[in-house]
Amino acid sequence: MLIPPIPSNESFRLQALQALNILDSPPDERIELLINSAAHAFNVPICLVTLVDKNRQWFKSVVGLDIQETPRYMSFCAHAICENITSDLNSHIFEIRDTSVDVRFIDNPLVIHKPWIRFYAGYILQSITHLNLGTVCLIDTKPRTLTDFEKQVLIQLGGTIESLINGYPYSTE
Repeated sequence: MLIPPIPSNESFRLQALQALNILDSPPDERIELLINSAAHAFNVPICLVTLVDKNRQWFKSVVGLDIQETPRYMSFCAHAICENITSDLNSHIFEIRDTSVDVRFIDNPLVIHKPWIRFYAGYILQSITHLNLGTVCLIDTKPRTLTDFEKQVLIQLGGTIESLINGYPYSTE
């Protein structure tokens, strides 16, 4: 397993994430509805909205897992946030078609143990200042490839959730 690198803009990225005041906030009904719908539409057992903090990935919304976070070092999303996003919306998608043959993930605890991740596709969520914060991700226990249509749906879903995260005044009170 390769530990995800730390982005060169990490301090700015973390500041942007903290400024949202979203970490450890209660569930948002709109995001929950979207993620539940996505799990059914994409026919995946796990669907998440993740935000990558300093030492963890925290789940704003979870379908298919009984946990609220995982360590950053084993996070697929921590790899995704290192990607360079361009004006091409397809660059927002980070896809691993088969984790069992990808050197970054082949012996990841989430691959070789429950939940047995074999497929991962994440739409990289950005702050309004274009810093990568986390993902909307689809996870399956069998290898697969997103179709062009599925990529377009994931882009639309991710964009909607990105707008909600950036435009909604969360409070931890």
